[in-house]
Amino acid sequence: MPARATRGAGKARRSPTLRQERSLLAGGARLVAGMDEVGRGSLAGPVSVGVVVVDAATRTAPQGLADSKLLTPAARTALVPHVQRWAVAWAVGHAGPAEIDAHGIVAALRLAGRRALAQVRRACGDVDVVLLDGSHDWLSRGDIDLFEAAASDPVLGPDVPEPAVRTLVKADLQCSSVAGASVLAKVERDELLVRLARQYPVYAWDQNKGYSAPAHLEALRRHGATPQHRRSWNLRALADDPSAGEGAAASLDAASALAAGEATTLVALDGMMAR
Repeated sequence: MPARATRGAGKARRSPTLRQERSLLAGGARLVAGMDEVGRGSLAGPVSVGVVVVDAATRTAPQGLADSKLLTPAARTALVPHVQRWAVAWAVGHAGPAEIDAHGIVAALRLAGRRALAQVRRACGDVDVVLLDGSHDWLSRGDIDLFEAAASDPVLGPDVPEPAVRTLVKADLQCSSVAGASVLAKVERDELLVRLARQYPVYAWDQNKGYSAPAHLEALRRHGATPQHRRSWNLRALADDPSAGEGAAASLDAASALAAGEATTLVALDGMMAR
């Protein structure tokens, strides 16, 4: 089993459990999926959504599992095969920079989440309930629906059913399935940004994973944006004023994105493997 390598190791923390998932299963659900996203505030690369499916027979999660933000990169990577074997099914879905530009970040999150659900559906059938980290249900269809844009998506068909969604603040700290989803999404997205860094080395994505680190902002000032940047976001303002980066990134969640003709869609990754 992987070691319990965490950041802030001096602070005691409670491990996530299956208490919430088992309550939903006892209430009649056959399959419960924990879901979490990474990359929402990044300036480049996709937004990625992990999903881990459990059922009534699922045992206690692998030792050391926690929210990905509490784990070192080495600990996250070591956990991946254990989480994959433990889950009934798992997947990571992505929405690329062009899709974020065309539809906005919330709709892109929905698209990535739906792609992940479509992948696990192949292995285990329809999920009954999704446990979603946070207080906002970004997975369910909204009044403005992006699925006309996804009608020809080879991963996401038009007939993917609508699961029930339960939101829970800090679910990634409390629920084993959500913690597992956060680890899978973080590791897969980080590996993708490392590969993209070989194509665009000046932005140091292998180190900053597309976020607004000083080296990334300096490269934006010097070289401008690439097709892997979210061009509908105010990248120039961030590059010119690094001190505004944190506040600007937070405000981007509410911004309305415009279609960007130059941006190219990130090659979709079918990251699903099932037991």
